[in-house]
Amino acid sequence: MVELADVQTNHKIKQKTYISVLALTMMNVSMVASLSNDVQQAFYGLSSVTYFALGAIFFFIPTGLVAAELASGWSNRGGIFRWVGEGIGKGWGLACLLILWFQTMILFGMTMPSFTATIMFYTPHYDSAVQFAQNPQHEILIMTGWIILYWLLAFMATRGVKAFSKMAKYGVIIGSLIPLVIMIILAGVWLAQGHTPEISMAPKNLIPKWNGFSTLALAAGVFFSYTGIDMNAAHIKQLKNPGKDFTKALFISIGIAFMIFVVGTVIVAMVIPNNELNIVYSLFSVFKVLGATIGMPWLYMVLAWALLCNTFAMVVTNMAGPSFMLGQVGASGFLPKWFQHKNKFNMPSRLMYTQMIGMTLIAYLVKLVPNVEGFVILLTQTVTVLYLFYYVLMFTTFLKLRYNQPNRPRSFKVPGGKFGAWVVALVGLGSCIFGIVLALYPPAQIAAEVGSPVVYVSTILILVTVILGICFIVYQASKRHPEWVDVNNNFDPFTWQIEGLKKPGKVLSNVPTAVMSADQNPMGMSIKRPYKPNEQVSTAETKVNPQHDDSKNESK
Repeated sequence: MVELADVQTNHKIKQKTYISVLALTMMNVSMVASLSNDVQQAFYGLSSVTYFALGAIFFFIPTGLVAAELASGWSNRGGIFRWVGEGIGKGWGLACLLILWFQTMILFGMTMPSFTATIMFYTPHYDSAVQFAQNPQHEILIMTGWIILYWLLAFMATRGVKAFSKMAKYGVIIGSLIPLVIMIILAGVWLAQGHTPEISMAPKNLIPKWNGFSTLALAAGVFFSYTGIDMNAAHIKQLKNPGKDFTKALFISIGIAFMIFVVGTVIVAMVIPNNELNIVYSLFSVFKVLGATIGMPWLYMVLAWALLCNTFAMVVTNMAGPSFMLGQVGASGFLPKWFQHKNKFNMPSRLMYTQMIGMTLIAYLVKLVPNVEGFVILLTQTVTVLYLFYYVLMFTTFLKLRYNQPNRPRSFKVPGGKFGAWVVALVGLGSCIFGIVLALYPPAQIAAEVGSPVVYVSTILILVTVILGICFIVYQASKRHPEWVDVNNNFDPFTWQIEGLKKPGKVLSNVPTAVMSADQNPMGMSIKRPYKPNEQVSTAETKVNPQHDDSKNESK
């Protein structure tokens, strides 16, 4: 039996600036849900509720359950890298982080041009805004303005976790939750005034109609809209009680995101006729119509500015999360010294600005290549394949850790024992594989936009291979450059390293990860306090949470 009193007494948390559960919840929501995403699903009327419910059951909830267990059992810095590295190895863990980093770069760059069409909705001239959205002009110039704004947001994101967590918190409240409440109230007024919904509200319409392959493609699209709920595990050490607080924020986030998706989508479908829905501006049309019920047709302009706040929250959170996590891991010897640089706010500014450079180049490529539609389709499906592969690794890790570290204390466990774990993991894995297959299946318009099914599939596979190849090269280079290790990094070794194993394997230890890593040398250095793979402590001792309480530093 190992004595833990001295470890618990001497353990110190280097990071004393905490973020609240509310802040993390809003950061999670900003990653996943936005009212601007609802219009696309409104094409499917009341059946969109079923699609979102299926997406939640088969992907969102399994992802949340698995992330909650992994975070509660392995709450040390690193998020997905920590989890996957514990379960299947450091190389795959690093690949997950680089996939996140690249997909954020590609996704932002790819969607940047679409902002150009909405610029006039920030003015009270609705008809002119619609005309401009249908026939935008000076697109490169306007897009350059948006890019400059994104660079300013990136600069703000480098100011530290406390700064961007507050922006995320208030951005989601102002840009999603308040507009959603206004939509609900005004939709009630609109119905009370005698207006008839544009869709049938009969319960039978909750059942989706089979429209061939497009039906399956929509289901996969809903799955992808739920991705990202786990990304803010990068900031788990900025919580006062990492395991419990992360789990609490996760499940609150799932509920809020589902509400934003379902309620917003149904209201859009009720107000705007199906043949008049437009992905770019129909949300503004909804607020114009609903605002007119109380003599405020200009309410769409207020929504435009409110949504901009949500955009700010989404951008800074997505920019900061992957780079912050990658920067933490990089200092443990996985990135060259130049990329490990941190500014005075302890943020990896060079990594973040490098990501912004890539985003900027992709944004201009989207506008300058001859076949924009085909280029965007290829990038979108590449990101989908990469991101869902990331989740394949996470679900696989979850199962591996259930068997390889069965006794490791977790403050939350997926219910149902091993049977429940297998059900949740297989449902999640099945959804991921389903989405990957659909992403690789050539769409009907392939001949006009890409050329041929062979070109389509080959290009996606080549892009995916290139990014995974970069992951492999970076990892192999890190093994040949021990000087990349920062001896002052604050990244803890994996439990299997502390227990003297060469790679992840079966152990029976029930020592909590926080206890095991206390007072250790950082990752990349020699193990200071080795543990035996089958080390046992009392049940009472495994429940001790060696966290330094400094509530006065908690962000509000």
